Amino acid sequence: MLFENLNIIKPIQRALTTEGYTEATPIQEKAIPSLLKGMDLLGCAQTGTGKTAAFAIPILQGLSSEQRNLKGSRQIQALILAPTRELAIQIADSFETYGKHLGLRTLVIYGGVSQHPQTKSLNRGIDILVATPGRLLDLINQKFVRLNSIKYFVLDEADMMLDMGMIHDVRRIIKYIPAVRQTMFFSATMPAEIAKLADQILKEPVKVEITPVSSTVDIIEQAVYYVNKSNKVQLLIHLLKSKAIVSALVFSRTKHGADKIVKSLEKAGLQAQAIHGNKSQNARQLALNNFKERKTRILVATDIAARGIDVEELSHVINFDLPEVPETYVHRIGRTGRAGLGGIAISFCAQEEKNLLKEIQKLISKSVPVVEDHPFPLVETLNESKEVFTRKSSAPKTTPANNRRNKEASFAKKSAAKNSKSRYYTKNKRKDN
Repeated sequence: MLFENLNIIKPIQRALTTEGYTEATPIQEKAIPSLLKGMDLLGCAQTGTGKTAAFAIPILQGLSSEQRNLKGSRQIQALILAPTRELAIQIADSFETYGKHLGLRTLVIYGGVSQHPQTKSLNRGIDILVATPGRLLDLINQKFVRLNSIKYFVLDEADMMLDMGMIHDVRRIIKYIPAVRQTMFFSATMPAEIAKLADQILKEPVKVEITPVSSTVDIIEQAVYYVNKSNKVQLLIHLLKSKAIVSALVFSRTKHGADKIVKSLEKAGLQAQAIHGNKSQNARQLALNNFKERKTRILVATDIAARGIDVEELSHVINFDLPEVPETYVHRIGRTGRAGLGGIAISFCAQEEKNLLKEIQKLISKSVPVVEDHPFPLVETLNESKEVFTRKSSAPKTTPANNRRNKEASFAKKSAAKNSKSRYYTKNKRKDN
């Protein structure tokens, strides 16, 4: 369906046309009409389906009609909660883009940076606030933020907030928001705790489910390389030297692992940057901007930092480490299938990760094609490892505690022998006397 058929006001239509958006995605087509009527919404959609515009456009349109009747200083009327800085920034950018002809003010706040510029903007007055839960609670407690005028509330990536331990903060924030409001709740998956939260804060919501998490985007070409863990870096370097990989988002399971990968790539003459929670906000934003602007061809990220990364025409996603949660695989590879564009998702699978691959294939209901022709094929070592383990486990384990006990036992044995000899000598001496 075309945007012009969704009863969207002309200033927003003009902004959408400028950005080249003419046809709505399925979630936009299903969500926007209901949201324009003021209904609550429960959206289950994986990343890259266009859900930000699905809630941003109705909110902007609602605020545009209401601001004509408002007098005095601006008060926060729309609150959008997001789990990561990157996603919060991306959402705020979308509001600015779609609402650039409306005269509304949007502010994004998050931790890891000075709060002074954020509080300065809050004091001037804003209409739309996009925030991460931690920083928002801090500013609420400091009396910089009041949420008593909220009319629109969006909880985005709720399942990610659960994974990151933010749900308790979210519940605390909800207590500051008026009970009468329009609520939009989005989550890629629906764990029991997330479903319970949705039931508590939504009132007779419209339910929209787009592309279930168990089905990956069909246009994404998937492949898996079996490789020993010790050879993963060499295989990555081998693949990235190909000019066919225009841009690559590489996923590491840990922050330390991401930094190690970048160092190895740089030693091989490949320019790369890492993005994860230990990096400062400025460093993260610089790395992301360099990647988006094609100044850096390779970005190495952890899953949490990758939420909110929206890069047009990303050619490759590479799973250096397979994720421990199968659904995460779907989120990862979805980074390269955005806006209907194709892409390639490559996964490395070591011996100890085969069970993880089985769980992924079970979730997506298909086998990922195996690439066998490469310079670093997997060498089976499981039987040898078992034999080594058996041999080692049959011998007593040497530890400082064991050494201490052995010395004490030896000393006690020597003392007993000495005492026995002394008692024998004394006894015989008495006999002689």
